[in-house]
Amino acid sequence: MALYRKKPVVIEAEQFTGGKVSADLVLKFCPEAIWHFNHDTLSIRTLEGTMSAVKGDWIIKGVKGEFYPCKPDIFEATYEPVRP
Repeated sequence: MALYRKKPVVIEAEQFTGGKVSADLVLKFCPEAIWHFNHDTLSIRTLEGTMSAVKGDWIIKGVKGEFYPCKPDIFEATYEPVRP
């Protein structure tokens, strides 16, 4: 069996922390998002269809410009901050 390492890729992401201020930041970052204020959730059109994001989820912009939500534990295990 061959082994492979994930290529190091720098991504852009915005965490949805809930509420209007956070939703506004995500909507500015991700035009594919729709905020449902009555449930404090986001709907994001992705390559795989519409996905939901809840408070704490990260919204990631992929290498081809696509957007998708990511759970905080997966984000933390996969990504680390980049210092410019």
